[in-house]
Amino acid sequence: NRGMMSAEVDLLLQEAKESIEAAQNYRSELQLRLHGLTQARKQVRGSSSQARDALQRHFSELQTAASRLLQERLAALLSEVDAIEADSIKPLDDCQALIEHGVGQADELLREGEAALRCGLGEKEDKLGSFTKKALHIQLDSLPEVPALVDVPCVSAQLDDTLLGALKEKVSRHGAVSSYPPVQIDELQERPGGVLVRWCKVDEDFAAADFRLQCRRSGSGGSQYEDAYIGRDQEFLVLQLDAHADYQFRVCARGEGRTEWSPWSIPQTGLTTLAAHEWCPGTEGYVLSSRRNIALRNDSMSRSCVIYSQSATYFCGQTLTFKISAAGGMDRRDSLGVCVDNGRGQDSLQRDQAVCMSTNGAVFVNGKEMTNQLPALSVGAAVTFDMEVVGVQPGLHGDGTSVVKLRVTIGSGNREVVFDWLVEDSLDALFFGCSFTHSGWKVLVF
Repeated sequence: NRGMMSAEVDLLLQEAKESIEAAQNYRSELQLRLHGLTQARKQVRGSSSQARDALQRHFSELQTAASRLLQERLAALLSEVDAIEADSIKPLDDCQALIEHGVGQADELLREGEAALRCGLGEKEDKLGSFTKKALHIQLDSLPEVPALVDVPCVSAQLDDTLLGALKEKVSRHGAVSSYPPVQIDELQERPGGVLVRWCKVDEDFAAADFRLQCRRSGSGGSQYEDAYIGRDQEFLVLQLDAHADYQFRVCARGEGRTEWSPWSIPQTGLTTLAAHEWCPGTEGYVLSSRRNIALRNDSMSRSCVIYSQSATYFCGQTLTFKISAAGGMDRRDSLGVCVDNGRGQDSLQRDQAVCMSTNGAVFVNGKEMTNQLPALSVGAAVTFDMEVVGVQPGLHGDGTSVVKLRVTIGSGNREVVFDWLVEDSLDALFFGCSFTHSGWKVLVF
């Protein structure tokens, strides 16, 4: 009986421990959700505050600018009135001065005539003669012309009442408030030395002409957002990122026929743990860029034609891309591709344990040429290598080892070649390389 009781106690203790652990997990999950709610509330409050500030600042600037424009227009119109008034009054003032001068002369002549009529007989003849001469000189029948009212400016202001209506219509449609940005980042995928960013439209009614992707490094030493891509595509590979460092990405869009950009998407944080693809420094006959992702064949007299990657950094499931930045003379042994090791083959990649494509488009598997062919390489061309594991099978030597069957896809232009390639099961990653006989070839790898 004591044994049964002990077993029951042990069972109860076990159930209690499990219940306590479940309660702890439950509380932890609830606390995570509370944190999520806090972040969501913070986003709503923060974005609403930013939207209010943006609206108030924008409309205040508009009011100031509109008031200034109206004042400037009023001043210009008043200046026109002043100019018309000044130009019109001057000839009237001149005419008035002429008439007032004539009135003065007539008054003086009247006084002289009345005086001549009142004087004695002895003086009358002389004074009347002088008066008559003066009257003839003044030309009493000559009167200045005064313009008719229809010929004189009558200044008025023409004011278009439709402006207020048009302004009211424009203002009523100016600006908008949205709950969500029209585009959001959909996926972040790590790539060697970079992150592949994909985005999608949230608002299906929004007709996007262009998308704009920005990126910045996170953390206390973080930088400002910088443009990474502007165009019509909805994905972009952001390169030259440091491994194991957090980066923030955001995207916006521009509508058809519009100049302004939409609000930014909610920033997403991503990183890459994969080291960037680099060419091996110090390889004879080649010079490299500062980031070692570009190799230039600069010396055709060197013994070696081949340059390999610094290390085995290509993993199955990735896309390896070679981009031709410049081209030199062609040779049938020239090629670029992927290989198991970097210790063999000084003159070409067209050898055992390697798959490659020659500059004329021929595809080689373990040194043997395939019948399928791709377009020849030219400046601006991009060649991609994709590999996936499709099976594992016993080794050829019966020693218990196995080999992996890789499905290889090589793409160039709008064509691709697909084939299977067997490699040792123990391999974690592969090298890449290229070989050029003549100088002038320049290859970017990512």
